[in-house]
Amino acid sequence: MITVRMLFFAHLQDVAGSSELTLELPAEATVQTAAQELERRGAGFQSLLTQVRVAVNAEFATAETTLKDGDEVAWMPPMSGGTDPLPLLTRESIDVQALSRQVEGDRHGAVVTFAGNVRDNARNQKVLYLEYEGYAPLAEQQLRSLKDEAQNRWDVACAVQHRLGRLEIGECSVAVAVASPHRGEAFEACQWLMDTLKETVPIWKREYFEGGSHWVEGPAIVQSSAQPENHF
Repeated sequence: MITVRMLFFAHLQDVAGSSELTLELPAEATVQTAAQELERRGAGFQSLLTQVRVAVNAEFATAETTLKDGDEVAWMPPMSGGTDPLPLLTRESIDVQALSRQVEGDRHGAVVTFAGNVRDNARNQKVLYLEYEGYAPLAEQQLRSLKDEAQNRWDVACAVQHRLGRLEIGECSVAVAVASPHRGEAFEACQWLMDTLKETVPIWKREYFEGGSHWVEGPAIVQSSAQPENHF
């Protein structure tokens, strides 16, 4: 076990009931492990990693950052200058409500969100889980470009997020949020953004089912074993 000091700022102090506390965590724990423990302790900590920035020993950290005995972990809500946009690509759970909050504003009378969830069937087969793989630098660039194009074309505010890695049945793989003064533009921009990113962003899906798996590459299906051998 390791002992880690937690620091809380702004409203998180009210949630924690203190500006700091000490947690005992398993060896090799990460920031995500600490977040899960805090979520277990209090309802106000739910979806913690989608709402705050984290620093370990005074350096910004990610969910995957490994913690050591004696580390200091600071949990910080958005600064008064504005909220940080959520990452375009993530290996964490997508919080659609947090994505919606990124685009909401006083001038917007309509907010449209779309969430693509993992279903348990495809092509008459029972799906066990999915894996998403992407060329991250280009995927982020393309997602940002599409978001900017939608915002300029329809005069709307847009946010988008796509998962990578393994996803279980029912988990959200991609989400889009669009806000505008009127619903028509929000619906149009949301559909265009979702349809276009599926066609142009370099992210691929692998479907696992009983007895095997396959990659979905455009209209083509490329069969592979459940545990492919390395032929290189």
